Amino acid sequence: MKIASSSSSPLLTVVSSSGSISDPKLSGSLGSRILPTTQRSSPLDNLLRCKRMSSNHLRHVESMSQLPSGAGKISQLNAVVLGESLASEENDLIFPSKEFSSQALVSTPQQYMEMHKRSMDDPAGFWSDIASEFYWKQKWGDQVFSENLDVRKGPINIEWFKGGITNICYNCLDKNVEAGLGDKTAIYWEGNEPNVDASLTYSELLQRVCQLANYLKDSGVKKGDAVVIYLPMLMELPIAMLACARIGAVHSVVFAGFSADSLAQRIIDCKPNVILTCNAVKRGPKTINLKAIVDAALDLSSKDGVSVDVCLTYENSSATTRENTKWKDGRDVWWQDVIPKYPTSCDVEWVDAEDPLFLLYTSGSTGKPKGVLHTTGGYMIYTATTFKYAFDYKSTDVYWCTADCGWITGHSYVTYGPMLNGATVVVFEGAPNYPDSGRCWEIVDKYNVSIFYTAPTLVRSLMRDDNKFVTSHSRKSLRVLGSVGEPINPSAWRWFFNLVGDSRCPISDTWWQTETGGFMITPLPGAWPQKPGSATFPFFGVQPVIVDEKGNEIEGECSGYLCVKGSWPGAFRTLFGDHERYETTYFKPFAGYYFSGDGCRRDKDGYFWLTGRVDDVINVSGHRIGTAEVESALASHTQCAEAAVVGVEHEVKGQGIYAFVTLVEGVPYSEELRKSLVLMVRNQIGAFAAPDRIHWAPGLPKTRSGKIMRRILRKIAARQLEELGDTSTLADPSVVDQLIALADV
Repeated sequence: MKIASSSSSPLLTVVSSSGSISDPKLSGSLGSRILPTTQRSSPLDNLLRCKRMSSNHLRHVESMSQLPSGAGKISQLNAVVLGESLASEENDLIFPSKEFSSQALVSTPQQYMEMHKRSMDDPAGFWSDIASEFYWKQKWGDQVFSENLDVRKGPINIEWFKGGITNICYNCLDKNVEAGLGDKTAIYWEGNEPNVDASLTYSELLQRVCQLANYLKDSGVKKGDAVVIYLPMLMELPIAMLACARIGAVHSVVFAGFSADSLAQRIIDCKPNVILTCNAVKRGPKTINLKAIVDAALDLSSKDGVSVDVCLTYENSSATTRENTKWKDGRDVWWQDVIPKYPTSCDVEWVDAEDPLFLLYTSGSTGKPKGVLHTTGGYMIYTATTFKYAFDYKSTDVYWCTADCGWITGHSYVTYGPMLNGATVVVFEGAPNYPDSGRCWEIVDKYNVSIFYTAPTLVRSLMRDDNKFVTSHSRKSLRVLGSVGEPINPSAWRWFFNLVGDSRCPISDTWWQTETGGFMITPLPGAWPQKPGSATFPFFGVQPVIVDEKGNEIEGECSGYLCVKGSWPGAFRTLFGDHERYETTYFKPFAGYYFSGDGCRRDKDGYFWLTGRVDDVINVSGHRIGTAEVESALASHTQCAEAAVVGVEHEVKGQGIYAFVTLVEGVPYSEELRKSLVLMVRNQIGAFAAPDRIHWAPGLPKTRSGKIMRRILRKIAARQLEELGDTSTLADPSVVDQLIALADV
């Protein structure tokens, strides 16, 4: 079905309110430098603590220009340790050294303020200047952007660079080759087994993309047609995305962990002519027969009247053989039999900036997936720019994002953002703890990875194991770390910073969504001090606001609903086939704003702290408690490896707090430990937030990308076991049975 076009890193310094400094040579859970808050420059202290001074939502950042760049001489030693009280986190400031900042793309708070101010005052000029660095067959018109985010004024509409003609594949590949980067490594591919690897230069990648693009055209795929991609993290996955973009087709990548039912749902919605897959994949010791899942999905979709003409299947011989792969003649085609025969050059299909680039389905509260639609020009400029600045990207960096291309992170920060900058990217097929928990750091050393971007779930998972899995590897190449997917609790942040990064690598703790296309609130590593667990300040062109339940903007130190005022180039344009749902979900809750669905707190210094999804906020006796906050408190306990919190009905409180807790390896369950965990929450947050129930959890139900399936936890907590639904997408479905068995322990 055609989709209509709309027209070597230095040490950092940790500063805290506790008034002490540690030895910077200390590692592990130590290594913090402390400076009293009271020693900050006095003229601007009033600005830091003022709740309502002016309409300038970035006024707090101005004070950062006066903060010290080093700890100074302080006599007393008092290192920050894992599990420190959450209340202290907002007073801990972790500074990049002068050496790091001096080499950073954005090196001072003043520079950030100037750039952000221009992006707010003159968005057309700001983004036009950046867009001009890319290739456009034809420049956009006089109007750089148009927007209406207020449902009271008519249909929601966002357009950037409309009339500009370009192609994102050309900018990712051809432009880099023409600039002399043809022999630079574009992709290092690391297989499931440690001794299986491959690589492609930018020239080789361009040739492979062109061959697939030519095949797709021969198969009848035209500009605006949908192509479903159901592939694991082989090099063929980004190749497939780029090939679709080259010919103007709209790719819809479906995570190769979704069940046949889920895949069929997406096929039925976007009606592709072609589906791209592989016969099987190994993840750790487990073999997953993807082709069998695709076959079942195509049977389901055909019963719904949607048939797919071509199933192009890559033979992943390390997982299974052709002989063991079920086949349907006339529909199924082996990738290796046809693609190498095609020419290694392919004409570019030039598209309008507002032509669709991809569909990506994300979970909806109604159960029906939402087809998030991103267009070409604005997304291209935004992903390239956010990647460049949030990771302080240098041309010598080797970048590894552990995300799968089945999610938005894999689109924006495995494929498009890095390649638009001519970066070298690591693509990893396997599991991060296979064959052991040192695999990540083995890969870092093997490829000299300098930027490492991952999810808090993985960080917490690795924290459970012996630190020797980290310390036995060098990791000296690391320069910048990154976190994505959910708020990172301070204890995980500190472990990541102190142990993995040797207390020398800043962490870009990014907040963004499938819908935003790219980073919205994120540290710029060399620009300002960080606070463990805070996403810090907004990216260029982004104006976050915190509103109350009536939609009134709240100034200064506060908590509320996170919204965004005004559009940005990377914003999604609609939900495919359901613009009404697009408006209802994102723009009607608070008229005039994009509503993120997340709760947020802004501290006295203006730093933003994400508190989790609004539907993950528990109302206990009138107290609104963010599940992320309770999880953070539990995870700060020395014997807790990970925690997930949900709300349950409570006859007195309305809602009670139900906590699933995974303990550090080897720690036995006990009533004493249960009480200790509850006391930890009482001490850090308050008695009102104490869990009503601690449920021991050998593991949590997660997708293979690491996302915790809270829907399943809610059903287990409520004992609605007959309503658990589809658990096929879990990395380990047996975890559900284990949790049920421990329900009364």
